[in-house]
Amino acid sequence: METERVNCLIIGSGPAGYTAAIYAGRANLSPVLYEGMQPGGQLTITTDVENFPGYPEGISGPQMMDDMRRQAERFGADLRYGVVTAADLSRAPYRLTIDEEKVIEAHAVIIATGATAKYLGLEDEKKYAGMGVSACATCDGFFYRKKVVAVVGGGDTACEEATYLSGLAAKVYLIVRKPYLRASRIMQERVMNNEKIEVLFEHNAVGLFGDNGVEGVHLVKRMGEPDEERYDVAIDGFFLAIGHKPNSDVFKPYVKTDEVGYIITEGATPCTGIPGVFAAGDVADPHYRQAITAAASGCKAAVEAERYLMEQGLKQ
Repeated sequence: METERVNCLIIGSGPAGYTAAIYAGRANLSPVLYEGMQPGGQLTITTDVENFPGYPEGISGPQMMDDMRRQAERFGADLRYGVVTAADLSRAPYRLTIDEEKVIEAHAVIIATGATAKYLGLEDEKKYAGMGVSACATCDGFFYRKKVVAVVGGGDTACEEATYLSGLAAKVYLIVRKPYLRASRIMQERVMNNEKIEVLFEHNAVGLFGDNGVEGVHLVKRMGEPDEERYDVAIDGFFLAIGHKPNSDVFKPYVKTDEVGYIITEGATPCTGIPGVFAAGDVADPHYRQAITAAASGCKAAVEAERYLMEQGLKQ
């Protein structure tokens, strides 16, 4: 198997990965970045980004990622297509296998593989992606001011999203599969006492409909029971809040993760506890998952990588 040795390897290509590449490139670290299965990350399926500083008129997610990508290239980052399929972080230089056919040996590694939002698996979720279906209320809620939306989920995240959306939308349906909320008591109370939120217990969303975007949701109450009911509710937006899966599986034998799979870093740093291995962006962020926080953590990771390589006498 072909082997190549590099100073700084960045895995992932969202705001964290590209920002790390910009900083690492400017620091003359000759970074190599593998873009993964979804070059540009989750923002490439976001239509408009209005909350990233510096874009007063907003910008499309794909355009923003393309701008970051070109900026990284400008400073000498070597951007490549490919997915890390195996990792050995037991000792430096660290060995990462790309597409099961090439090994990269890296002195410093920045893991920026992101997290993937969980979906129900409905065909309509794909059909209406960017046209009323979202997995981020903070990102897209503004577009539903004074409109009617639905949030799917029964945990803290779903309650937080529903509460946030209630400050913007005219009405929020919270679609809960079970006959109770799994959220913490304080979040339950917040939802149940909010006159804009209507909780639909024992409901499953089984489809969406609409001509030019989401116009409604097909619901089933008490699915599979003798008194099962099927009906439609008119909505303008459909938000998934059933969790995210961090893309950390390949690194789990070596780095610490929480019970969900988010990489645990040391304090407010991107350090993983393995010298020269850093984590940035959504793969290490169960709380914020915003482009701006991901970009900031990518900056931190690159700065720490430069310090590490200098200490090791490896910076060219």
